[in-house]
Amino acid sequence: MTSVQTIRVREATHADAEAIVLLQETGFGMRYEEAELEHKLRIFPVERSLVAVDGDRVVGHTVDITMSVTVPGERSVVACGVSGVAVAPTHRRRGILRALYAAQHERTEADGLPLTIFTASEGSIYGRFGYETAIFDNTVVVDRRKAEFRPGTPDPGGVVLSTLAEAADHIRAVYDRWQARTPGAQRRPDAKWDLVFTDPQRHRGNATSLFVLLHADGYALYRRRYDDGKSTAVVAEWRAVTTEAHIALRRVLLGMDLVDTVEANVADDDPLPYLLTNPRAVQLTNRGDSLWARLMDVPAALTARTYRNDLDTVIAVHDPFRDAGGTFALQIRDGHAECTPTTRRPALTCDINVLAGLYFGAHRATAYATAHRLHSESPATLAAFTEAFTTSRAPELGWFF
Repeated sequence: MTSVQTIRVREATHADAEAIVLLQETGFGMRYEEAELEHKLRIFPVERSLVAVDGDRVVGHTVDITMSVTVPGERSVVACGVSGVAVAPTHRRRGILRALYAAQHERTEADGLPLTIFTASEGSIYGRFGYETAIFDNTVVVDRRKAEFRPGTPDPGGVVLSTLAEAADHIRAVYDRWQARTPGAQRRPDAKWDLVFTDPQRHRGNATSLFVLLHADGYALYRRRYDDGKSTAVVAEWRAVTTEAHIALRRVLLGMDLVDTVEANVADDDPLPYLLTNPRAVQLTNRGDSLWARLMDVPAALTARTYRNDLDTVIAVHDPFRDAGGTFALQIRDGHAECTPTTRRPALTCDINVLAGLYFGAHRATAYATAHRLHSESPATLAAFTEAFTTSRAPELGWFF
């Protein structure tokens, strides 16, 4: 059996590209289409990959790029976005992932980035490295025949049909407006947009290619799927930057003939059930995490976002994987924070992943305290800390990576 001592982690070269693709296809159980792979390698260049090698064989991989992500207060932070994390099934449980992540985090620390983010395929692995679920989304299915809008709900109109080719510039412009105000959403690079507009067959899930609905302040991309004689409109992506656009697009999606159900992903604070006379028409079919995060630099991360109320406290942070922990004085005035190392006695204590869970606003500090993952000197301290980190808007993932 190969031991971890025989494994070497190094930066990838273009000669490793074929082996990296094979490893990812094997690990994630799929095959890339040629056009899809071309765009993916533009999004995540091979030269940003780290590989674990056993002799001359690639047996582990991770890749990163810098991402601009919105944080509470409509501010923008440059983060490390990690993707393509895979270990060969022939080399599991030999410390390869830990070795890759040690090298990955050394690179991120050297780059001076305050956050690391990624979308995860498994939920039990990354807590040990200081990560936490940072954004959730919800899959809902709406019975269109029961979806009657409440009296008094506006009917703004303004929605038109389009094609991906015709609508590309408008879609990108709306997304940029939405992303700039939505916690957790990332800017989308050109190569990722090209992949969206290519609409690969593998992404369709036994459904049609994308249909397009446009509004001056929003858009919806959806597919039609047919199962056992029933028709579903599957919303692949929709963004709205005004209430009018939100309602107008919902009305069209829920008013289409020859459609039995509409399936979509929605944020925690989506108002859809409140728009309908029968909220039971909106059935939650899945709730899952869409983004994980880790604070790489506690003061830099905490001072990058804004807060709901004033606070003056000291928090002790334990980092189980790197050296980002310590005891920090956190002072918030008029929404803006100062955070510095201190020798004062802490009023709050937690692991670093708890701060990641609170960072975009997906979790509440009181829930962590109930789970014995956040310890406070008093109920008043906990209440003030919870209120400070509470956000007025639920975070949403911009694009899956």
